Amino acid sequence: MTALRAARDPGLVVAVFEKSTREGCNAAISSGSLAAGGTRWQAAAGVDDSPERHADDILRASGDEEWRPVVEALCAAAPEFVEWIADTGHPVELGLDMPRAGMTARRLHTDTGRLGGGRLMRHLRGLLEGHDNVAFVDEAPVVDLVSDGGQVTGVVVSQNGSLQRVRAGTVVLATDGFAGNQALVKEHMPHLGTPFYGGVSTSTGDALGWARRLGARVRNMGAGLRSGLVVVDHGTRVSPALPFNGAVLVNLDGERFVDEESKGYSSMAGILQGQPGERAAMVWDATAMAATRESEMMRECLAAGAVHDRPVIEDLAASLGRTVEETERALAPLPGRRRLTAPYHLAWVTHGLLATQGGLVIDPSGRVLDGAGAPVPGLYAGGGTACGLAGPHSDGYLSGNGLLSAFGMGWIIGNGLAQRR
Repeated sequence: MTALRAARDPGLVVAVFEKSTREGCNAAISSGSLAAGGTRWQAAAGVDDSPERHADDILRASGDEEWRPVVEALCAAAPEFVEWIADTGHPVELGLDMPRAGMTARRLHTDTGRLGGGRLMRHLRGLLEGHDNVAFVDEAPVVDLVSDGGQVTGVVVSQNGSLQRVRAGTVVLATDGFAGNQALVKEHMPHLGTPFYGGVSTSTGDALGWARRLGARVRNMGAGLRSGLVVVDHGTRVSPALPFNGAVLVNLDGERFVDEESKGYSSMAGILQGQPGERAAMVWDATAMAATRESEMMRECLAAGAVHDRPVIEDLAASLGRTVEETERALAPLPGRRRLTAPYHLAWVTHGLLATQGGLVIDPSGRVLDGAGAPVPGLYAGGGTACGLAGPHSDGYLSGNGLLSAFGMGWIIGNGLAQRR
């Protein structure tokens, strides 16, 4: 996104050094859902929303008022870049069937057909090919920054078995977080225990060390994007919309232990971690299945055989290791909720770590800041490399925050670079 926006200036030469498209990136394995308030799709659907409301929802969940300037800048950019993505040919629609905890309006935008983040990344990379002043170099991981007197002047790239120094007037770090680095996760997030890791192998947090050697500051290193929807023994995830369609969580003791609608999938991970065996059965019915089965996550679960069908309550009770009476008690609807009816479906879910949320301190324009709050000259950061939007704890993560940080800060940084010429 940074490259696409900066490349509008023909006087700029832009190089994108990609660690490995073969190994992938978290955006490509995500649902590709874009959170934005105040878009034309919301207006057409009669959804009352705005960037200000979006920012307030994020900050209400995170409690991180110190980060408000960055959050507000990203939320202001969101409707602009989502509409721009659509105008460049990516099929975008408003996910009216995608309710999420913590959101006061339907604001997740997705691709028609729900094919996920891979489709979106292919589209954006395809757009790069239309710019003569952009070089996209694959299998070329950056291994260090080049600096002179505290100013970043380039990068060291590893390619074809050798190291190359590439000079640059500006360096933008978009190397994701550190969730794939077991040593850093153990250091900063020991409270997570041993979660399933659902991210890509390239998320090793390399850029944090480079920037910190230049005095850059980090914050919220104990926060992550977690998921309490990871299917045991499969690694797929059930849809976050299931609880809003009546799905119930039952632990190994046969107890319903949470109001499923009240928790986002990141905060649900911590609750599941505290349950017997760190797992529970997600139980839903045909009505909930019909409302969610066309999502990318549910299609993957069904294809993997991660969903078990139970035609009658007796079969469900046997799977839970409970009596029919105990099962009916666990499935009893909370006030105002509908009652599940046979046939039933279930998947055993546990907690996982998908990405980290701690990272470099930046200002609303994406400049990396040092311990005194001053910009590190020549250095910008966004996405998972920068501090995210969850606040100090994983419970503060709202759906869509990851791509909002990535594309939003790319939009802001790229526009700023183009305007500087």
